[in-house]
Amino acid sequence: MVNYEESLKILSELYGKDSYFVLATAKDNIPSQRVVDIYYEDGAFWIVTYASSRKVKELDENPNVSFCNNFTSFKAKAYNVGHPLKEENKEIRETLTKVFTPWYFAHNNEKDEHMCFVKAELISGFFHTKGKGYHINFEEKSVKEIDFAPEED
Repeated sequence: MVNYEESLKILSELYGKDSYFVLATAKDNIPSQRVVDIYYEDGAFWIVTYASSRKVKELDENPNVSFCNNFTSFKAKAYNVGHPLKEENKEIRETLTKVFTPWYFAHNNEKDEHMCFVKAELISGFFHTKGKGYHINFEEKSVKEIDFAPEED
């Protein structure tokens, strides 16, 4: 059995790189989803986007979001942490420009005042690798390991 700290290392190995997830937000209790690139670090997913996008407008009103991908899911509170060139975003910007190198500057314009980073602070979730599944609670700092091997078509 892995402990909480070990499960965070596994999570970093799995998602501490450019990864795809479906992000779900909601407005007026109506959900909407879209595929986003994420990067995992220290209990949070990071997304590069624009403050004028529907997803950011929706999370500004309701920060409760969820992510899913290949039998993996997470609940989080997501926040627009501002423009990449803000001083407080300097360190994460350096990381994200490296992680998202193939597309970061090709698809983002840092001269646009609406460009932003979204930080999704993870609350709980389920992920799996190598025949094991992990129910993780970030608030309680706990994890439960189970045998898990999804069948692929």
